[in-house]
Amino acid sequence: MATDFWSPVKLSIEIASVSGILVVVFGLIFGKVMSNKKFKGIALIETIFLLPLVLPPSVVGFLLIVIFGRNSPVGQMFEELFRQPVMFTWWAAVIASSVVAFPLMYQSAKTGFESIDEDIENAARVDGANAYTLFMFVTIPLAYKAIISGAILSFARALGEFGATLMFAGNIPGKTQTIPTAIYVAIDSGNMELAWLWVASIMVISLLMLICVRLVKA
Repeated sequence: MATDFWSPVKLSIEIASVSGILVVVFGLIFGKVMSNKKFKGIALIETIFLLPLVLPPSVVGFLLIVIFGRNSPVGQMFEELFRQPVMFTWWAAVIASSVVAFPLMYQSAKTGFESIDEDIENAARVDGANAYTLFMFVTIPLAYKAIISGAILSFARALGEFGATLMFAGNIPGKTQTIPTAIYVAIDSGNMELAWLWVASIMVISLLMLICVRLVKA
């Protein structure tokens, strides 16, 4: 039973961690690009970025299947590169988790960047800072609270992802079975003791994440 319990926990933390790294990187990039910008089409782009927040998980899973499925150009490209389809793999779970967690990181990073006094960044440019130095050593430190909060919330969201992961990555024990999908199977099979253990574990992790967010914002 110990093995049955720890396998989804370990897998969930691994997938959420990799998803978190990807989401932080892309969230910072797009958050910076879109901050304090006004151009035609910005509303449409931001709507697309934030869409996973409001779409049902089954719809997100369906769209991922359409985009990365074996009949799609993207799916065929990945299959040629890695000699296997993306669907029902560990990376499929990472992609699903990243897609649903990205809006949280993007919105937090963008809000953090927009709160920075532009005079500070302009002063750094006058002192000779290039774009990379300015971003890494001035912009990010000034927006660190929003960035850390976004990263923590994104990790928690990736950890709890269920619907899109189930559709796109499946529920393969030891490979793509995360805590949420394991809870579903445990309840369906009547194993309430194991289901409660997983529920308790994800509640504890989520509670710790929220406490961390509160501490960062304090």
